[in-house]
Amino acid sequence: MIEMVSKGLATLEVSLKHSGSLFMYAGNEGGAYAKNSFGNIYTAVGVFVLGRMFHEAWGSKAGEKQAQFNDFIERNRICISMELVTAVLGDHGQRPREDYAVVTAVTELGNGKPKFYSTPEVIAFCRKWRLPTNHVWLFSTRKSVTSFFAAYDLLCEEGTATSVCRALDEVADISAPGSKDHITVQGEILEGLVARIVSHESSKHMEEVLKDHPPPSADGAGMDLGPSLREICAANRLDEKQQIKALLQKVGSSFCPDHSDWCDSHSRNADRSVLTKFLQAHPADYSTAKLQEMIRLMKEKRFPAAFKCYHNFHKAESMSSDNLFYKMVIHVHSDSGFRRYQKEMRHKPGLWPLYRGFFVDVNLFKANKERAAGIAKSNNDIVGHVNNGSSTSTIDGLANEDANLMIKLKFLTYKLRTFLIRNGLSILFKDGPAAYRAYYLRQMKIWGTSAGKQRELSKMLDEWAVYIRRKCGNRQLSSAIYLSEAEPFLEQYAKRSPENQALIGSAGNLVKTEDFLAVVEGGMDEEGDLATEQEEAPASLSPSVKDTIQKTEGLIVFFPGIPGCAKSALCKELLNTPGGLGDDRPVQSLMGDLIKGRYWPKIADECRKKPYSIILADKNAPNEEVWKQIENMCHSTRASAVPVIPDSEGTDSNPFALDALAVFMFRVLQRDNHPGNLDKSSPNVGYVMLMFYHLYDGKSRKYFEDELVERFGSLVKIPLLKPDRSPLPASLISVLEEGLNLYNLHTKRHGRLESNKGSYVQEWAKWEKKLRDTLSANAEYLNSIQVPFEFAVQQVSEQLRKIAKGDYTIPSTEKRKLGTVVFAAVDLPAAEIQGLLNKLSGMNSEAEAFLEDKPMDNFLRKAHVTLAHKKSHGVSAVASYGLYLHRQVPVELNALLFTDKMAALQAQLGSIDDEKIVSKNEWPHVTIWTGEGVPPKEANTLPQLLSEGKATVVEINPPLTVSGTVEFY
Repeated sequence: MIEMVSKGLATLEVSLKHSGSLFMYAGNEGGAYAKNSFGNIYTAVGVFVLGRMFHEAWGSKAGEKQAQFNDFIERNRICISMELVTAVLGDHGQRPREDYAVVTAVTELGNGKPKFYSTPEVIAFCRKWRLPTNHVWLFSTRKSVTSFFAAYDLLCEEGTATSVCRALDEVADISAPGSKDHITVQGEILEGLVARIVSHESSKHMEEVLKDHPPPSADGAGMDLGPSLREICAANRLDEKQQIKALLQKVGSSFCPDHSDWCDSHSRNADRSVLTKFLQAHPADYSTAKLQEMIRLMKEKRFPAAFKCYHNFHKAESMSSDNLFYKMVIHVHSDSGFRRYQKEMRHKPGLWPLYRGFFVDVNLFKANKERAAGIAKSNNDIVGHVNNGSSTSTIDGLANEDANLMIKLKFLTYKLRTFLIRNGLSILFKDGPAAYRAYYLRQMKIWGTSAGKQRELSKMLDEWAVYIRRKCGNRQLSSAIYLSEAEPFLEQYAKRSPENQALIGSAGNLVKTEDFLAVVEGGMDEEGDLATEQEEAPASLSPSVKDTIQKTEGLIVFFPGIPGCAKSALCKELLNTPGGLGDDRPVQSLMGDLIKGRYWPKIADECRKKPYSIILADKNAPNEEVWKQIENMCHSTRASAVPVIPDSEGTDSNPFALDALAVFMFRVLQRDNHPGNLDKSSPNVGYVMLMFYHLYDGKSRKYFEDELVERFGSLVKIPLLKPDRSPLPASLISVLEEGLNLYNLHTKRHGRLESNKGSYVQEWAKWEKKLRDTLSANAEYLNSIQVPFEFAVQQVSEQLRKIAKGDYTIPSTEKRKLGTVVFAAVDLPAAEIQGLLNKLSGMNSEAEAFLEDKPMDNFLRKAHVTLAHKKSHGVSAVASYGLYLHRQVPVELNALLFTDKMAALQAQLGSIDDEKIVSKNEWPHVTIWTGEGVPPKEANTLPQLLSEGKATVVEINPPLTVSGTVEFY
C-alpha cells in the first residue's frame, strides 16, 4: 500500500469501523437484509432506524422523501449497506449512547456487473438524501501514508476514538468528518479502522464533492418523533413477533407499506429444484446470464457456499404456475472460496466478481415467441453496451487485484472486551479458569500483543474470571448482555492506576439494556459475531516473547500434508527417539489408517485421558475444518498443537510445487502392504494423490504457512528437496499437468465420484499407467533430489525439542511490528560511541577523570538520539518519522556534557534525501550514562545545568560523524 501511494499510483482511504451489525436496504420492494437473512428482528430494527433517520433529517417532509427514496433505489436497482449500531441487538465492544446507522457502501446493479460507488460518490448520494456518512481520511503522499501506519502502530494497543481521530486528522491529507460523531453516538471504544487502496484521483474527487455537497440540515431536530427503538422493544419484550410488528407499524406505510417479508411462511425454503430450474432457464437479461455463469462455476467447482431459495410474497398477486417469484440467498462460507474464484477469474476475465453474499430476486416465467424475441434483441444490445466498456464507472476504483488491497485494523481496547471477555465466557464457565487462560494467551499470541500488555491483560483477565464466576456461580453470563457485568468491573479496575486506565481505554456510563433488549429466538445470532466470533489474525505477527509449551500441558503434533510426505516414518522415528522431545512427557503415536471410527475425536479422547502426553497424530490434516477441530481440542484440554509440514516453494495457488508432488507420488508407489491400501498395488494411486493435492487448491505457500502460524503459534518444516537440485524433467511436468487437467474434467462432471467410475474411466487407466512409467523412468532423478531421511528426522526432532523447551520464537508473517512503538529515534552503533569516548579520554583530562570509573561497557550496549516520544510529543509527532523508517542519517557528535549524576553527547542530525531530520527534543543528544536511580530523560536538563554552572562541557573538535538509522522503539 505504501509503495503504491509513494509511486503516485493510488491513494490510501481510511474509515472508521463502527461496532454494530450489517444492514442492507434495497427499497420496500427490493427488501431489507441482515447478514445471510431477511424477515427477522435484525431487519425490522434496521428499517425502523433508517425510517427514523429520515424523520430526523427531513422533518415534516419525511413521509414524502421516504416514498421518493424507495422509488429511486428500486428503479435504479440500488442497494445501500449500513453499519447498524444499536443497544437492542446484543453487546459488542461498547453499548452505544444512541441507536443509529452509518452508510458504508452503495451498490448499483445497472446493466453490467455490480458497481460499488466510490466514497466521494457515497458521500454525494448520502448528502442528497440526508443519510448519515462515516468519517473518512485520505492519504496521497508517502509522508502521510507512512505516518498513518506508524500512528496505528503507536495506538493499536491503547487507542480510543478521541486519540485515533485526533492523530489521523493531524497526519491525513484530507479529513472528511462523518455526520455521526463516533464519540457522541457510540462512545470512546473504537472497534477499528478500514484501510483500502483507491484511485489517485480520489483526493481531487473528494474535494469537489465536499465543496459541491455541503452537510445537509436536520429539519427534524427537536421534533417529537414518537417512541424510540428502546421504548418500543421494552414495551413488547415478551415476544419477538410482537416486537417486529410494533417496529414496522411505527415505521409507517410511506416507508414500509408491505410487511410480507416478515411473515412466518418465508422461513421455509422453497423447493430445492428452484436453483436447478434457474440454472437451466434462458436468461432474460445480461445480469441474469452473468449470475447463472457464476453459480454454475461455484456448483461445478464445489465452492464452500450455500444457495437458499424462498418464495417472494411481495409478488404474491402476480404469481401463477407460469410466473414464479423467489428470493435467493447466496452465502460464501470460507475465505478459500475467494482465492479459488480469483484463480478462475484470471482464466475467465468476464466473470462477475464474487462477494461474501448476494440477495437475488428471481422470476421464472414462460415467454411466448414475441416476448422471447424481444428479450434476445435486448440482450444483444446490452452485451454490446457492456463490451464497449460503458456499463460501469471506474471513477476512484482500481482494476483487478488492486481492488482487493483492503485491511481491517482493530484496537486492543475493543478486542479485550469482545474477543477476550465476551467470547471467552463459554470456555471459562464450561472448561474452567485454566482453559480460559490458555484461550486468552493464545489470542494475544495470535495478535502479536506486546509483552507488557500481555502481562497487564493476564492480570486483569484472571481477576475478571474469579469475579464473574463468584458472582454467577455455574450459570453462564449471556454474551448478549455481558457488558452489564464487564463494564462495572472494568470501570473499577481502571480507577486503580493510570496504567489500568490506559489498558481499559474507557469505562463507565453504562447503558442498561436488560429492559429493552430485542428478543432473539433460540439464541439465534444473526450477525455471527456474538460469542462465536473468531478474530482474524492481523496483517503481521511480531511477538517479543518466546512461545513456551508448559510441561504440565499436552502437545499434539499433526501433519497438514499429502500421502508420501513421510509422516508415518517420522512418527516412528520420533516415537523411538531416546529421551522423547527432551522432557519427561510420554510420547504416543496414533496412525489414522489403523484407527476405527472417527479419528480426531479419538485424539481428543486421548488428550483428556493423558493430558500431559505428547501425541503424534499420524494422519493427513489438510483443511481448515480439521485445523478447527484441533484448535477446539487445545481449548478444551489445555494442550498445544504444532503443525509439521513438508518444505516446498509452492505455487501461487498451492503450497506444494510439482516437484514435491512428484516425489510424494514416487514414494507412495514404492510402498508395499500399506495399512490404508495406498501403495503400488492400488490401481488409482495417481487419482488419490491428485485428490489430496486439490484439497490445498487456492492456498499460496505464504498463505498456508501464515494461516498455520496464526492459528497455532508455531510451525515445523520437514526438509524435502535439496536446494541445488536440477529442474523437474519435462516428461514429469507433462504427465503431472495431464493428470491435473484430467482431474479437473472429472470433478467438473462427476464431483467426488471415484476415477474407476464415470465418463473418464479409460482416460484414467491410461494416465495411471503413464504416470507409473514416467516416475519409474525418472527414478534416479527423484532419488537424487531428496535430502537424506536421517537429516529430515534430525531437523524435525530439533525443531520440536526447541518448541517443547521454549527456545522457539514465533515466525513473523510480516516485518511490521504492532503495538510496541513508544518513541522514534536514530539508532547509533554503540561500538563507535565507545571508541569516541576512549579517544576523548586520551585527549582531555576532565573527560578522562569523569569516564575512568564509569561502567560504560554495561551502559553503552545501545545508543540512540530520541526524535519524538509518544507521551511527550504525541502520536502524530512520532508517526511523522515513519517516512524515514530504516533509512540512514548522519549524526554529528560535537560535545560531551556531564554532572556527577549523568552524561550525554550533544548531537546534530543530518538529512535524508535533502530533508533535514529535526528532533522534537529541544536538545538532541545521546545519553551515555546515568547514576543509580536517575531516569535517562533527566539528561534533557544538562544544557540548563551547564548555564547554571552545575555541569561540565568538553568540546569534541573536530566533531565525529557517525551513521545511524531511524527506528521505532
